[in-house]
Amino acid sequence: MKRVAVLMGGPSSEREVSIATGTGVQQALQSLGYHAEAFDFDRRVVEALRAFAPDVVFNALHGVGGEDGQAQAILEWLGLPYTGSGIQGCAMSMDKHLTKKLLAAEGLPTPAWDVFDLSGGTLPLLPGLNLPLVVKPVDEGSSVGVMIVRTHDQWKEAMIANSERYRRVLVEEYIAGREFSVPVLFDDVLPVVEIVAEDSFYTYDAKYKPGGSRHLVPAPLDGDLTARLRMLALSTHRLMNLRDYSRTDILLSREGRPYILEVNTLPGLTPTSILPDAARSVGIAYETLVDRLVRAALDRGRECGAAPSSARPT
Repeated sequence: MKRVAVLMGGPSSEREVSIATGTGVQQALQSLGYHAEAFDFDRRVVEALRAFAPDVVFNALHGVGGEDGQAQAILEWLGLPYTGSGIQGCAMSMDKHLTKKLLAAEGLPTPAWDVFDLSGGTLPLLPGLNLPLVVKPVDEGSSVGVMIVRTHDQWKEAMIANSERYRRVLVEEYIAGREFSVPVLFDDVLPVVEIVAEDSFYTYDAKYKPGGSRHLVPAPLDGDLTARLRMLALSTHRLMNLRDYSRTDILLSREGRPYILEVNTLPGLTPTSILPDAARSVGIAYETLVDRLVRAALDRGRECGAAPSSARPT
């Protein structure tokens, strides 16, 4: 019986979502016959993991700490194989400014943007981009802190609100259109998913509250456009040096032009999440999805050798 540590929770603003993902993963693993235990990503996690001595870690974290390379660095230091992308891919993808610079350098379409440092105490003036604008923290996920700014007063309010919590913000041109998300699983692109949100855009509540949004799987698009979105997702996955799975969010303008918004290195696996919906549409059950991710991490562990004795109980 393989021992799986399910890493969840943590200090990020996405803690509750991570716990929902981790709980679903743990239940799936137990139903598959794994010895799966949950671990909160806190100050005691290293000691707790050493005591449990898992064969593999399922990284069910979201946001800062879990998707930016920090958790990955700890697990590699412990010599424990884990699901999802490695340190470099996570660190690059979590930084929205760096992601967009890489996308632009590669010739992949993304909305025009600027980035502002709010740590100096002086609120920035409106950039050269035309209103309306989208303001978002540089290193948050799940639409946390995202605001649509349509007036000068709203710009000031957005800068004040963000300066209280974040050092840097990304400001992006607002593009009206349809929202899509394209999951990649082991270099295979799953069906394109259209997101129909009840709010004006795909907010945190729309993502995770029942009834907040609907997923159209597969998205009602013609074959050429579907192929284009799938290609963009796979290109982004490879550009950011990701592995196992990812999910790229794409906006389709009213003129039919796609724009890459961001890439998620640890997509949610909650009951309302996109990736499980896309997998189910091609016959991959939730338990099978979880099992495949664990087996891939176990295979990496065997290739790299067993965990050092420091990760084993004394």
